[in-house]
Amino acid sequence: MFQVAYYCFREGKIMIEIQITPAIFEYDVQSLVQAFYPGEPFSVNKEVEEAERSVQVSFDDCTITVKVTREGQIRAEEQLTLQEKCLDESQRRLVKNELKKILYRTFVKDTGKELPWGNLTGIRPAKIPALMLEQGMGEEEIRNHMKKEYLISDKKLDLAMQVANSERTLLQDFDYKNGYSLYVGIPFCPTTCLYCSFTSFPIKRYEDKIDRYLSAVIKEMEFLGEKLIGRELNTVYIGGGTPTTLKPEKLDRLIAALKKNFDFGTVREFTVEAGRPDSITKEKLQVLKKHGVDRISINPQTMNEETLKIIGRKHTVSQVLDAFKMAREAGFDNINMDFILGLPEENEEMIRYSFDEASKLKPESLTVHSLAVKRASRLSMNKQRYQKLKMENDTELMDIAGEYARKLGMEPYYLYRQKNMAGNQENIGYAIPGKECLYNVLMMGDYQDVWAVGAGAVTKLMSKDRLEGKRIDTLKNVDLYIERIDEMIGRKAEGFK
Repeated sequence: MFQVAYYCFREGKIMIEIQITPAIFEYDVQSLVQAFYPGEPFSVNKEVEEAERSVQVSFDDCTITVKVTREGQIRAEEQLTLQEKCLDESQRRLVKNELKKILYRTFVKDTGKELPWGNLTGIRPAKIPALMLEQGMGEEEIRNHMKKEYLISDKKLDLAMQVANSERTLLQDFDYKNGYSLYVGIPFCPTTCLYCSFTSFPIKRYEDKIDRYLSAVIKEMEFLGEKLIGRELNTVYIGGGTPTTLKPEKLDRLIAALKKNFDFGTVREFTVEAGRPDSITKEKLQVLKKHGVDRISINPQTMNEETLKIIGRKHTVSQVLDAFKMAREAGFDNINMDFILGLPEENEEMIRYSFDEASKLKPESLTVHSLAVKRASRLSMNKQRYQKLKMENDTELMDIAGEYARKLGMEPYYLYRQKNMAGNQENIGYAIPGKECLYNVLMMGDYQDVWAVGAGAVTKLMSKDRLEGKRIDTLKNVDLYIERIDEMIGRKAEGFK
């Protein structure tokens, strides 16, 4: 039995309770429910009482039946017959897709709205057409499939197809399948932003542990460097957190060890996430340039001072401008800027102002994120405190960002999605041709193995068909990571068996 029940209380609130059997479809159904009823409270697999509105999906060998009732009246009923028993593992993907289509149509009838990405709940929407292109399918055939299976809007389908074709072009001139990428995590920041759920610790509280942390990271590097001899390293990405919270001499120590343990002769791109402009100095930029870093990211998220204060960025717009100027003077000719749409109290006018200011700087790429409220963020954990804040995003606002990107000569080249994204939108990277971030494409498209070192860093090892992968997690807590570094290395050793 598969059941989704909605409780409508008299004060106008909705409580969503979900019963799922089998549990393998739990994530997909939750994602759809949250997309149609954003911000509404929900629980999973608790006892469901009689509801005014309900959706029931019963598995009976070959049949899935959906009945939607409201105040005792049947609103919709659909029946699907499959060729084999529904719960066969070989049929799991088919069952899931058909189930999501039925539920999607049901929720559209109940709410009167459609989602821009249809019933797609996965985080890599361009991966589906990319795989089909690899299999030799034509664009018209792929488009028909995407419309039929995922009920996707034409605008988002155009975007997914453009990104899939862009990825194909970017990767055509090297053997990425036999190469790998490397991620180095530096989990420290000047402050923790309101929306942040990444592994991030205040740098001031951890200054006396930085050397021990770097020693642990270098120990992981030494292990991986030896194990991966003979394989081509294609891209390197130092992220976080904010790597440039490290003092110049610490940055130098980190990157020197990195280059000592890995052959950079085949590296096509070396990125450091400078991130917070209040962490950038001339001395740090000089260290990065000395070691051959060829791409950095300076991330204001917004160019509106009042929003920066609300989200706890603790820096000013003038610091963004200063950091960008310093980076240009240091010789960096590939600078990305991150922005978030859906930030508290931001409207169209404020968003246009942010991109007007960014356009004056002429970055080589823009990464446009849709705000996603994660459980580990302060925005989620203290939701009562922030519940009056207005946070909105939609396709029209995302189009504004795209409009500015194209005026700068940029085209979309990678995209991904997350749970609880404002307006059911996406994160998308725009770049001037030739300035795309290869690491983002390789990692987000599941094109190759990505080995990762550092607290909270996740290694992804892909199967040859790119459909399955193995994750190797690392402890997020800095103290535990340092203390149990041999165990972290042991986990990675399993990836070579």
